[in-house]
Amino acid sequence: MSPNDFKTGQDAKHWAEDPRVRDEHRERERERERGDTYKFVESIHFCCTIKFTMFRNQYDTDVTTWSPAGRLFQVEYAMEAVKQGSAAIGLRSKTHVVLACVNKANSELSSHQKKIFKVDDHIGVAIAGLTADGRVLSRYMRNECINYSYTYESPLPVGRLVVQLADKAQVCTQRSWKRPYGVGLLVGGLDESGAHLYYNCPSGNYFEYQAFAIGSRSQAAKTYLERKFESFVDSSRENLIKDALFALRETLQGEKLTSSICTISIVGVGEAFHTLDQETVQGLINEFEVVGEEPPADEAAPPEQGAGTEAALAPAAPAAAAADEGAPADQGVAPMDI
Repeated sequence: MSPNDFKTGQDAKHWAEDPRVRDEHRERERERERGDTYKFVESIHFCCTIKFTMFRNQYDTDVTTWSPAGRLFQVEYAMEAVKQGSAAIGLRSKTHVVLACVNKANSELSSHQKKIFKVDDHIGVAIAGLTADGRVLSRYMRNECINYSYTYESPLPVGRLVVQLADKAQVCTQRSWKRPYGVGLLVGGLDESGAHLYYNCPSGNYFEYQAFAIGSRSQAAKTYLERKFESFVDSSRENLIKDALFALRETLQGEKLTSSICTISIVGVGEAFHTLDQETVQGLINEFEVVGEEPPADEAAPPEQGAGTEAALAPAAPAAAAADEGAPADQGVAPMDI
């Protein structure tokens, strides 16, 4: 405001003579300028907020928020964490269940994270995804087995334990203050009804399988298992372990399989759940490499009439690696999955 803003000369004279009035008017002018600046900044922030909202998912901020397509994105993100974890494989026959996993370390200076846990003498679990979540869930399963054994003086059935685990995972999909467990579990065990292999999903679903693979580059292992699963029912203990090693090798994408980067555990009739030592695993790896890297489930077809000796010695099926060359490889192991 200036003296020209006054209507009379007396007002202008009062403006010039009274410094307090002059300072008061100047302060009002500054406040008006600051207000205009604030409104301008607020409008810029509003425009940026609208632009940012256009490029992000507005339905993934809460696990209890449904998208218009009927999806829970937080649950799907947890399932994606399982795909980014190191591979885990499970196979079962009538009498045995074998669990195998890849246990690479992130650094040569560090040890690998444990991926297979013993729950009870008749149950074990292999995990893929966030290792910390898998450790917590395996401890929960162990406590359930102990409580059931103390109460009923008998081992906990595998199916009942899997249902309790699925219920625990499902609760996290209906509570806004919780997040889904970012880990998938292959639960293998033996009870009165026989050998069982289950897969527990972060969504709370569970499925029973004859053989299954989860984790990074698990599609190659699934392809191998789908071709061989019919023979797993009557497989012996040794053949089941070798099939697990063959399937595990498919996830390595050409990298050499050694006992230092894999873990094999087994449970069966008259055999409590335990992990094989590295010398035994390496001996099995060397054995099938010397044989010509042919799976034990394949049997050589009898030669036809008039066929030469070369046809009789030909292998029944080629190696499983060629069939999976087109399998998409995952982007890599997630930082939390070590």
